[in-house]
This record gives sequence, structure tokens and C-alpha cells, in this order.
Amino acid sequence: MNGYVHRREFPLRYTDFDFQDVFKPSSLLGLVQEAACSSADELGFGYEDLKPLNFGFITVHTYCELLAPVKIGDRLTVETWPLPPRHVIFERDYRVSNQNGERVANLASRWCLVDLKDFSLLTPEALSKAHEKCPYNPEKSLQVPSWKLNKLSDGAREVFRMIVGASRCDHYFHANNTYYLDFFFDCFSFEELARPVKNFQIAYVKQAKAGKELVFLRKDEGNSSFLEAHSEGELIAQFRVEFGA
Repeated sequence: MNGYVHRREFPLRYTDFDFQDVFKPSSLLGLVQEAACSSADELGFGYEDLKPLNFGFITVHTYCELLAPVKIGDRLTVETWPLPPRHVIFERDYRVSNQNGERVANLASRWCLVDLKDFSLLTPEALSKAHEKCPYNPEKSLQVPSWKLNKLSDGAREVFRMIVGASRCDHYFHANNTYYLDFFFDCFSFEELARPVKNFQIAYVKQAKAGKELVFLRKDEGNSSFLEAHSEGELIAQFRVEFGA
């Protein structure tokens, strides 16, 4: 790979694995987000850089392909880099490998830079010199079939309800994006989750703050399931997962 790449290695914890000793998608998302944050720190537009400006990055989409099993005791290396931004969309890709160099996952994500006083969208120029000097890397780790997830229609059923607790919220006072994977996978039974996950996609539409009730709807098509989270009649997040046979 040519161009800027940030690499970070992570030891895995027992709590990163589920009831089958399978590495949880939410744990994977947590690792790549940590790598994204340390990369942003390195490039001059990390959390501490943006805090005095009252700016922040929020995730709007993530797409992931799972390529090989992750085992207890593995150490994962995340490679990540920012792609050239387009208007208000900042893209970042990831490659994840184990200690033997075997690729276990590829991910792509889209972010927005916002003014935290009103969550209005900002262009890259708001980052000033950090944007001008950023060594953006145009290489893609994978091709996303489509960033758009269609809204659920006839045949969707309610499968789960929950209240967002304060412990799920980050410094923006809304449910952190990594927790949504756990919320969505809670909509499946043990038997359904015994199938391996091939890929998943998540879109964040609106914030969910502490005390809000989330209502989850689900529709299945073959080995794929489509889900939505709603709160007070508003669409909050969308999710699609494809399971292996």
C-alpha cells in the first residue's frame, strides 16, 4: 500500500467474545474506532484538537466484511487511513489482520464533521491547516455495494424495545455508535446467532439520548435481515446483516 496508513495493535479480552467464543462485531467496531481516533490525533484533527473549536466527528455509515474467524488469544492489527473528503462527507477505510498476518476483516466508514452547538455540518476547510496538510490516501479496502439502505416496508415486525441508559452515552450525550451493534444483535435468538456473520452495514440517522425508548423492527430475506431502530416515531438507525449458511 502506498500513502499514509496508521497502524495500531490490540490485544483481545475475553469480554470481546460472545456465548460461542465468537468475536463480537461491536468489539471489532470498537477497535477500529479507537484506531480512527488515534489516527486523527496523529493528523491534527483528533478529539483534543477539535474540542476548543466545539467541533466533533460523528459516524454516519459503516460497512464491514468479515473474512476469517478471530480466536481468543489473538492480537489484531488495525490499519486505517482517511480518504479525500467530498463536500461534507469524510471517508475512512480499515484493514484488520491477526498476529499471523491473516486478514480477518475489511471495513469502510463515512463521517461528518459537525459544529456541536447545533450539529450543523462543516466542510473540510473548517479543519484549516490540518486539512491542508493531511496526507489523504485514496486507496479503498473494499467496495461498498451501496451506502443507501432502503426503509422497511410491509412485512416488518417489532422484535425488541429498550431504553437508552446513561452508561451507553459518550461525550456527545447520545448513544455511542459502537453500542448499536449490540442493540441490533439483541433482536436475534441464540439459535439465529449461531450462524456466522458474513457482512453487516449500519446507518446512523438521528441521535438517541439517555432515557429515550428505542423500538426495533425487523424483516428477513433469505440469509439477510434488515432492521430499523425508531424513537417517538422517528427513524434513528438502520442495519443490514448477512449470515453464512
